[in-house]
Amino acid sequence: MQNEANSLPQSGEYVLDSYALLAYLEAEPGSDRIRELLDAAKDRKCHLCMCVVNMGEVMYIVERERGLPKAQETLGRIDELPIEIVNVDRPLTLAAAHLKTDCPIAYADCFAAALSQLKDAILVTGDPEFNKIKPDCNVRIEWLANH
Repeated sequence: MQNEANSLPQSGEYVLDSYALLAYLEAEPGSDRIRELLDAAKDRKCHLCMCVVNMGEVMYIVERERGLPKAQETLGRIDELPIEIVNVDRPLTLAAAHLKTDCPIAYADCFAAALSQLKDAILVTGDPEFNKIKPDCNVRIEWLANH
């Protein structure tokens, strides 16, 4: 079951990729769903997490497009959100590497997918790159608007 319906309840475990967090930060399509999940996480109705690699993606994109001061401001905003930033360890790295062998997606995206596998969580994204993940990889995806 790779694709999940869009208006899922705000309970359970979710992994955000860089696309999802950027959609929220930039008020792009899909930001309403991320806001719902953030509100639910604040109320402890769900748990949100993100791999530090994907947080790094957000940071380099913001710095590249808007400069270092805006990137520093963005990091402050991220730190205030109810999102657990998960450091990369050996099991997560090996899971990401394994995914990369079967899926022609960016290596950083493999970390988001692997984290969702390891936590049995739903990966929230709108990045069409994730269409390349095979159903047998057991990555459950909730697609944001305009996917």
